[in-house]
Amino acid sequence: MTATRRFDILAMGNAIVDVISSETPDFLSGRGIAHGSMRLIAAAEAEALYAAMNPGRQISGGSAANSVVGAAMLGARTAFVGRVAADPLGQFFTDDIRAAGVHFATPPASGGNPTGRCLIVVTPDGERTMNTYLGACQELDAADLDAELVAASGILYLEGYLWDPAAPRAAMQAAIKVARAAGNKVAFTLSDVFCVDGHRGDFRDLLSQHVDLAFGNENEVKSLYQTDDIDAAMAELARHACITVVTRSEKGAVVIGGGQHWEVPGEAVARVVDTTGAGDLFAGGFMAGLVAGRPLPDCARMGCIAAAEVISHFGARPEADLRALVAARLG
Repeated sequence: MTATRRFDILAMGNAIVDVISSETPDFLSGRGIAHGSMRLIAAAEAEALYAAMNPGRQISGGSAANSVVGAAMLGARTAFVGRVAADPLGQFFTDDIRAAGVHFATPPASGGNPTGRCLIVVTPDGERTMNTYLGACQELDAADLDAELVAASGILYLEGYLWDPAAPRAAMQAAIKVARAAGNKVAFTLSDVFCVDGHRGDFRDLLSQHVDLAFGNENEVKSLYQTDDIDAAMAELARHACITVVTRSEKGAVVIGGGQHWEVPGEAVARVVDTTGAGDLFAGGFMAGLVAGRPLPDCARMGCIAAAEVISHFGARPEADLRALVAARLG
């Protein structure tokens, strides 16, 4: 019997504090850091890089966390599961995501690694270079799950970034079983090409057996099926997930579902300031539309509106009223 739904969307992902700073390209090249890259770094480098960065903003982050914050801003009831440590950054993450309207009750870890953080360097071209120390994120395990919470959430949303460590992967697999038993939907984002390259077989199996809604950008989807033909890759992906969404940067998105195919244009942006969180907010906007019962093309437009807003300023969280923006464009 399906549980009474307390939440529309429950996300599982990396619980990270984002630290965002504006720097010159020389800041990166002088440290041998590739412009626009996403790197995993060790604790020592994280401390050294943080000390060298200009003063920046701190905000609770992580891909799936950003998505459910965006969905909450659009009226969805959202929750998040992720591991933080019992340290100042862990407390900051907890307070900040709750203030954004997201239910977060995963107990902090009293031992092990400190809370994860992502040091984001934004250059004048709007590109972001992400230097991530995962820390406590990788210690999420099945014991952190509240099965009643999973069962009481209409969509279980999982991020590919969390698939690498064995314990979080087992936690997500356990959550999928609970969601399926409760008759709920499972959504999955491929997250990044490096995630796909490392777990291609697992991701294909997951999408073919367990996923109702799949998100990926063009490069991720081509990597998943090891082809340069995006149309062939999308067709293959659509054979698996019930609803497939492929984002195309400024060109918008392609949505495939129910035997139909829609190409949804991107939203105009006067100036791209920081691309951090664009894919996250797209997913949040799309899912908010889905749980509100909107047609799939409208869901994609909501995703594009949310993504366009977040790239128009620094940081991965919207600063404008997303509901008002959607109402103005879609009604």
